[in-house]
Amino acid sequence: MNDLKALLVEGIHPVAVDVLASSGIEVDRESRALSGEELVSRLAGVQVLGLRSGTHVTAEVLAQAPDLRVIGAFCIGTNQIDLQAATERGIAVFNAPFSNTRSVVELAIAEIIALTRRLTVQDDAMHAGQWRKSAKGSHELRGRRLGIVGYGKIGSQLSVLAEALGMHVRFFDTADRLALGNARRCATLEELLGDSDVVSLHVDGRPGNSGMFGDAQFGLMPRGAVFLNLSRGFLVDHSALRERIVSGHLAGAAVDVFPNEPAGPGDPFESGLRGLPNVILTPHVGGSTEEAQQDIGDFVAGKLLGYLRAGATGLSVNLPEVQLPRLDGATRLLLLHRNQPGALAHLAGVLADGGLNVEQQLLTTSGTVGYAVTDVRGTVGDGVVDQLRGLPETIRLDVLTG
Repeated sequence: MNDLKALLVEGIHPVAVDVLASSGIEVDRESRALSGEELVSRLAGVQVLGLRSGTHVTAEVLAQAPDLRVIGAFCIGTNQIDLQAATERGIAVFNAPFSNTRSVVELAIAEIIALTRRLTVQDDAMHAGQWRKSAKGSHELRGRRLGIVGYGKIGSQLSVLAEALGMHVRFFDTADRLALGNARRCATLEELLGDSDVVSLHVDGRPGNSGMFGDAQFGLMPRGAVFLNLSRGFLVDHSALRERIVSGHLAGAAVDVFPNEPAGPGDPFESGLRGLPNVILTPHVGGSTEEAQQDIGDFVAGKLLGYLRAGATGLSVNLPEVQLPRLDGATRLLLLHRNQPGALAHLAGVLADGGLNVEQQLLTTSGTVGYAVTDVRGTVGDGVVDQLRGLPETIRLDVLTG
């Protein structure tokens, strides 16, 4: 893989560099997010792109990156990538669905405690030279009601830890989720909001969730409740959140994600939530612990290598999952194609005409896309490759040798 190049942006952990470089991939690094023409220019001759949440890979970018084969999102979310466009161009996308969940949950727990005890207000007063010893507005977590919106990997783990601290947990999710411990499922979001002292948002970034929290939702929360968003910035109307805090309806908030985030460290940050008492603002660091970033770097880099070495698509977010061990001395053909009748027969016909014997093969389909991994014996000439790439079903063909 000495002829492959990777571009890693947004300060991805060095372990990812080590994993890729040790396999002979040339790695270029950038500490900040890239966008538009700058991203396109940096992708020239690049087969592997690694990013976090701040770099947006649009259909327009992908159309100008013909060398790109695989994208690694070194985070949970992939809404910053046009997955449909990537699939149409045969570009595999991987993420890290598990590696930083604990870090996000621990930050949520810390912020719930800080907001419930009004630690930020007390801290500000002390630094200003004011001694304000008072129990007013401070509460224990034990017995408080936590409402979790989104009961996936993060929400369910938060549920377990919060219950261990004595909180009464309820959750709302549009998908069927198994309630853990004594957590109670709410039939509607409105039911959850009206029955929670703390509301923590943990839903995905699908377009339908945009703007899901506004003044109407905050108005349903009990007076004195607190709100956390460690999910996606565009889910929440920050102006409405500000008004509810200023009016005293909400006792506090913690926000880790914002609709428009600076591209890199040191860039200016603007928000209407700045300067408000009992509001914790953090720069999208929910999953940014050294442990989580190292685990993410190692996990995603491993997935990228698995795809480049063997065409393995296990846990890919956009391609059918295929994992097939390599055979020594065989040439591997990776055929991503439109899922329509005759595709496999056309593949078999070309191989037979080329005098190539199939040693092993695995086909998986998902929706409109099929992915066939085939190991063959014999010389795969340019004519065979050209025929396979010219099949009406073919989206992308890659050939792995050695």
